[in-house]
This record gives sequence, structure tokens and C-alpha cells, in this order.
Amino acid sequence: MRIRSLGVIDDAVVELSPGFTAVTGETGAGKTMVVTSLGLLLGGRADAALVRIGSPSAVVEGRITVPPGGAAAVRAEEAGAELDEGALLISRTISAEGRSRAHLGGRSVPVGVLAELADELVAVHGQTDQQGLLKPARQRGALDRYAGDAVAVPLARYTEAYRRLRAVTSRLEELTTRARERAQEADLLRFGLAEIEAVEPRAGEDVELAAEAERLGHAEALASAAALAHGALAGDPEDPEVLDATTLVAGAQRALEAVRSHDPALAALADRMGEISILLADVAGELAGYADDLDADPRRLAAVEERRAALTALTRKYGSDVAAVLSWAEEGAARLTELDGDDERIGELTAERDALRAELSDLAQALTDARTEAAARFADAVTAELASLAMPHARVSFDIRQTEDPEGVEVGGRTVAYGPAGADEVELLLAPHPGAPPRPIAKGASGGELSRVMLAVEVVFAGTDPVPTYLFDEVDAGVGGKAAVEIGRRLAKLARSAQVVVVTHLPQVAAFADRQLLVEKTNDGSVTRSGVTVLEGEDRVRELSRMLAGQEDSETARAHAEELLATARADA
Repeated sequence: MRIRSLGVIDDAVVELSPGFTAVTGETGAGKTMVVTSLGLLLGGRADAALVRIGSPSAVVEGRITVPPGGAAAVRAEEAGAELDEGALLISRTISAEGRSRAHLGGRSVPVGVLAELADELVAVHGQTDQQGLLKPARQRGALDRYAGDAVAVPLARYTEAYRRLRAVTSRLEELTTRARERAQEADLLRFGLAEIEAVEPRAGEDVELAAEAERLGHAEALASAAALAHGALAGDPEDPEVLDATTLVAGAQRALEAVRSHDPALAALADRMGEISILLADVAGELAGYADDLDADPRRLAAVEERRAALTALTRKYGSDVAAVLSWAEEGAARLTELDGDDERIGELTAERDALRAELSDLAQALTDARTEAAARFADAVTAELASLAMPHARVSFDIRQTEDPEGVEVGGRTVAYGPAGADEVELLLAPHPGAPPRPIAKGASGGELSRVMLAVEVVFAGTDPVPTYLFDEVDAGVGGKAAVEIGRRLAKLARSAQVVVVTHLPQVAAFADRQLLVEKTNDGSVTRSGVTVLEGEDRVRELSRMLAGQEDSETARAHAEELLATARADA
């Protein structure tokens, strides 16, 4: 990794080798920034406070080897990343304003993609993870992870049934609690549909009636206008002296016909006059027919207005026009059918709910059985690991229990509470020595014991659900003496099958590392490129001496440091 402008680190390169790497240094030298940097590369939360004061941004770049064809490689390629000889180039930039950018294999990607890769590549553990292990939900998750498919398969089926039960129960509650509202809605729909059915409106009827009412209301004026127009076109039989348009046009046509052979242009005009004469005759005939057909019956007008009033009463309530009223009636009828069918639907949902609860009972029982079996194996494996960590008489066990709840599901002949992960409450118990009652690790384990329990749990996981890299941030806090030596020895054993990176203050742990990195500040309080060095030979002895006694040149401390290194090499 290359780290720039992150916390106290100005510009430094950290080379993490295969096997066991220990990161050491004075308190406040920036060791934790190494952990933070790796966390950022793996999708950790960005914080503007991490940016070194005076710098516009912090940048972490890393090169991580990924198993070819593995889930991480596949996910990276799906995101458009390119692998560089089996490795992924990852970078994360945090601006001083808090904005964050991520790049994977040369492509810009959402930070969430890095987090997805982290699950396949690295297991990070620190003091906060130890606190997390104190929570029963995390302990149940750890047990389920250890159990593998024995729990994962029924848990997947349980989760799906639980989701369906929640949906069915919610719908059922909605239908039953809103029964009065639904009855009121149904009554209103029936009343409205009855009103519309009594009137029997027809699509477009309101437009037609409006036009008819307009015509009937002005029948006399329309008839008079039609008669005058007809007289002007066809003449008045009672006054033959008045020239009408038809006669005048006919005279004009005859005048043109007499000379049309002398000029084609005039002949064309004569033809057009003929067309006008025919059109005048047609219009005159239609005007005569219109006047004869015009109905000025006041009773018909009254009937039209009465029908329009009935339609208006509907449009005031159910729509802006008859088309909207008919649409409301169609939708209302469908909704009424739905409401009338709710009673039947309630019966169906009740039966479905009962069937799902029975299914959940069976699956919850299967989960309890699988967890109980896995808990015994898990506890034995962790207990064995604790014996290797200077806790030879400690025993770990699980308390798997359920809480009575009359509204719950049946498990083991009892009706118990249940949730999205089953009906079990799982708690990890520790009996640190013979005769001591098993107690929850939150109450029964000291800080040093908790660190060892955490390490033992992770070592057990490594055998069942391994990842390529493990990062431990001072999980050896509160431990010393022989227990610290055993932790170092156990980490070295874990490093035979995975890459292990440990940030530690304990020389007993650091001595077992295949490689030791020293983080040092310069005089101005920053860590530069030369501030992260690989310790070898005499330099490593001096650092272990400092860690042992606070004095690099103490002969006693040097002898002890050399003895620690010799012990570690003998175990290798």
C-alpha cells in the first residue's frame, strides 16, 4: 500500500508480505493508520478528519492479489475492472471536504463494490470487533457462519417464509381493522351506481342534448332566417317581380354561353357560372327542407331540458361530463366487487397465515436443532484453541434458548417468540476455570481473556470459512506474559494457511512474525516514506528490546529479545 496525507502519515509505502507481518512502533506513531488505510481500500467509511491538516486530500493505493476465478475476481470483472497479473489495483481518495472516490482496476466504481470484495478477501478484527462479539445477535451470526449449510439452507427457507408471513399478516390486519371504513365505502359506491343506473346516461348524450336545446330554444329565429335566405336564393312566389339570386345567376350564365365560342377564358367562366347555379339550387332546396323539418315543439324542449338536468345532477357528483361519469361507474363497480370479496379474501388470508406459521414452526425447529449441533462442535473447537492460548482450563459453551410468547410459533412443544433469524437467542458463555459457572463473555471474561476468545473464534473460522488475509488491530490488548507468547505462536500457526497482519504492542507477539514493520515519526510529527521500515537482524532486536523495556540498548532487554526470537524460530 501507498499512503499519502492520511492522519500523521505524509507519504509512506507499506509492503505486506505473505505469512505473518507484525506492525510495531511507539504509541501515536501511526500504526493504526495502516489498519485505517486497508479499511478504506476495502470500502470503509470515509471521514474528512482523516485528511492530513493542510492537504487537499488523502490517497490510499493498494495492490491485492486475488484468487483466479474466485468470487472477488468475478465481482471485480463485473464492475469493469482489469486484473494486473492476478492482482487488483485499488485506490481510494478522500477530499478535505469529505467527498470520496474509489477506483478498481483502472475503473471508477461505487465504494460499495470495494466492500463486497472485502468479504471475500480480508477479515478485519480490532477492539471494536471484540465489543461486537459481546452482542448476542453477533454471537448467533458467528454460530450460523460456523454451521455452514446446515443452518444456511433452512435459514434461507425460514427467511422467505417469514417475509411472506409478514406480508400476509399486514394485509389481513388491514382488511380486518378497516372493516367499518370498507363497509361505508361500499354503501357509497352502491348509492352512486344506483343513481347512475336510474338515469342510464349514454356516451356523448350531453353534447347532443346541448346542441338540440340550443336549436329548439331558437326555433322561430332559425325558421325566419331560413325562409329569408330561401327567398333570396329561389324567389318569392307571392312577389314574382323581385329578382332572386338563382334568376340573376341564370341570366349571367346565358349571357356568357352566347359568346363562349369566341374566347376560351370566357368559356371557363361560363362553366363556373353553371356550377354556381347548381350550388345555389342545392342550397335553396336544403333551406326549404330545413324549414319544413324544424321542430319548434315546446314539449320536446322541456323534455330535453329535463334530461339535461338529470345528467347535470350526475356530473356534479361523479365527473365533469357524461364520459367521466361512465368511467366512474366502471371503476366503482370494480371496486365494489373487490370490497364485496374482502370477506372471502379474509378467509383465504387467514388460512394462508396459519399455514405459514406452521411452516415457520417446522423451520424454526430445524434451525434450533442445527444450531444446537453446531454449537457443541464450535464450543469444543474454541475450547481447544483456548488451551493453546494459555487458558487450558477454560471452557466455552453456548446457551441456546427461546422466550415464551403466546403470539409466537411452536418450537419444542412451546409457543415462543420468533424473528427474521428464527426463534433462538444465542449467547456465548465462558467458564475460565474449573468450578466457575459458565457466564456470558461480556460478564465472565477479562479484557485479555476476551482477546484470546476472539482470536480462538477466528482461528476456528479459518478452518471452515477461510479468507486470504486476516488483520488484527491490537486484539492482544490486556494480555501479557505467557499468554502473549501463546497468542504469537497461534498467530504464526494461522499464518501458515493465510496472510496475517497484526498491529501490536507486545514483543512476545511480534517475535513470532515472519516480517516486522516499524512505523516511526520524523521530528515534525509526520510519517514519511522512510518512516515505515522492514526490521531485520540487529534492528529487529533493538525494536523488540524497546518494546520489552523501553530501552533499545539495555543488555537485559536485548538478551530477552534474542531469546524470544530464538523461541519463535524453534516453533517455525
